[in-house]
Amino acid sequence: MVECPICSKQVQQVRINDHIDSQCKDFIFDSSAPPASSSPCAPPTQSNGFFSSAQKRPPSSFFQTPSTKRQAVPSKVLAPSVSGLNNMANPNGGMKRTFDEGPGEGSSMGEAGEQAEDRPPVETGPAIKRTKTNKAVPLAERMRPQNLNDVFGQDLVGPQGVLRSLIESDRVPSMILWGGSGTGKTTIARCIAQMVGSRFIELNATSSGVAECKKLFAEAENDLRLTGRKTIIFCDEIHRFSKSQQDVFLKPVEAGTITLVGATTENPSFKVVNALLSRCRTFTLQKLTTEDVNRILLRALQMEQSTSSTPISPLLDAELLSYLSNFSDGDARTALNLLELALSLSIQQNTTKADIKAALTKTLVYDRAGDQHYDTISAFHKSVRGSDPDAALYYLARMLQSGEDPLFVARRMVVIASEDVGLADNSLLTLATSTYTATQQIGMPEARIPLAHCAVALCLAPKSTRAYRGLNNAYAALREPGVAGLPVPIHLRNAPTRLMRELGYGVAYKYNPNYKDGKVRQDYLPDDLLGRRFLEERDLGIEVDPDLVMEDG
Repeated sequence: MVECPICSKQVQQVRINDHIDSQCKDFIFDSSAPPASSSPCAPPTQSNGFFSSAQKRPPSSFFQTPSTKRQAVPSKVLAPSVSGLNNMANPNGGMKRTFDEGPGEGSSMGEAGEQAEDRPPVETGPAIKRTKTNKAVPLAERMRPQNLNDVFGQDLVGPQGVLRSLIESDRVPSMILWGGSGTGKTTIARCIAQMVGSRFIELNATSSGVAECKKLFAEAENDLRLTGRKTIIFCDEIHRFSKSQQDVFLKPVEAGTITLVGATTENPSFKVVNALLSRCRTFTLQKLTTEDVNRILLRALQMEQSTSSTPISPLLDAELLSYLSNFSDGDARTALNLLELALSLSIQQNTTKADIKAALTKTLVYDRAGDQHYDTISAFHKSVRGSDPDAALYYLARMLQSGEDPLFVARRMVVIASEDVGLADNSLLTLATSTYTATQQIGMPEARIPLAHCAVALCLAPKSTRAYRGLNNAYAALREPGVAGLPVPIHLRNAPTRLMRELGYGVAYKYNPNYKDGKVRQDYLPDDLLGRRFLEERDLGIEVDPDLVMEDG
């Protein structure tokens, strides 16, 4: 006899499987009755390969999964699997026992079974658990739109949007969604998943690898062959994949095995390989306006009011929502996170609107390795070139406040001193190089002062691009056929060896310092370029801005 691991009753060892299949109702050993094997007239234990007791079970039981491969479920409790019980019986991690071998000595199966029967029935509705989970989810995730009608600020998915028409007609192409943080890239991708009939898989380049992608491609190919259903793979932060990792998408995208929807905050021209870009359409998501963010916050506040048991504080009025909208800088996620913080602060006693505003901290939107890095320094350079010291100081402060390398800014001003001021004031190059040395020697935060000094001086200085344009003209000439290989005139060549002197190198060269005022009649350009002018007479251009003409009129 063995003890049933579920009901703890005595059952014949050969009948334990059938006993469990009958949900612990049959084949229970009765100690008061004589054993069946003691009677010489006892019926055989098997008939046609089945246990005789099989006739007592319903016919459908023959088509059930064998008991050793499925869980036995009593009427009230959810029993663990057989293999799980064997592990309980063998806590030392040895070989798993079968039912024919029994639970073994010292087994705790009976105790486990008794504890299982004492537990209350398992509840089927996890409503309470879902509620607690929802409370832990950030407000930005709870308020994520479920359809394109709730996506604000993106004309691409608006009523007349190009991308929306493709989605609604179930002709979603492989695409790259390029936009800043909080502009709706992930939201649009999930709306696509709900609107089209394709299989949707979401992965993140920060936590996925090539092996996982290839496995998904194989599953997509099998699904397409068997059911004809397409697969859409949404890859967030696709720019985090290296170029070799991005190459694995080329074949399945080109063959139509998958439809790739990639999302990136970086410029795809630099971060996505050209071969993949040529197979995808690039959609640029615009930065959200203050009005768009304000609509998102108002919608979130209304939904919170409808689901919350406590009333929303009157501190969260239209003026505070407008303040948060301006504070978020076009990032809907940031705005919703700020609103969630404001909601938490507003329920505290004696909290004022000024306290809420003071608790909000702002991190300037600036990525030292991304587009903001190049966009801001470009705006600074153009402000200096345009002689606008106010704009130059704003962009300078923005870069320094955000942690930009001050030497990077100083190097750019050295370039500006020659490129834009140039021959109009040669002393500015000296000032710029001195500013670089000072920045290198004293560091931040004091270095901000010589940087501002140099920036303002460059703005107020007269401008001349004569030398800069002359160099560009020479570069343009080199792109003409045969110009880059023209021989240097023989009288200008150096002759350090006897052979070179015998070949005529340097012969007939006139040393200018030997002549009055250094003036001689001598050609310096190759023969094919004689008379060509690269340095122009004018310092700046000759075009007139039509906007200035309109203002003067």
